[in-house]
Amino acid sequence: MKLVTAIIKPFKLDDVREALSEVGVQGMTVTEVKGFGRQKGHTELYRGAEYVVDFLPKVKIEAAIDDALLEQAIEAITKSANTGKVGDGKIFIAPLEEVVRIRTGETGSDAV
Repeated sequence: MKLVTAIIKPFKLDDVREALSEVGVQGMTVTEVKGFGRQKGHTELYRGAEYVVDFLPKVKIEAAIDDALLEQAIEAITKSANTGKVGDGKIFIAPLEEVVRIRTGETGSDAV
């Protein structure tokens, strides 16, 4: 199993959720976060004053995904989150040693 973490633009969340559901991903955790990458933030004008926004709003999606679904899930995220513009986000994939469902005690892919 793998822990897939995707940082995406907030308005793409529904598209990504639907795409992941279609490939069989059953659950995920979503967090509103702020950050920047190569785009280094941007400048905004507010009441006549210009100021720099260093951290841009993003959404972090975390999902425990079985190895059999991994490639499909990555492709689903990539296609559904893509706008073709700077700041579309990143996907991080990390090994997941164990998962335990608290209610039943199930482990591994049964717990997901």
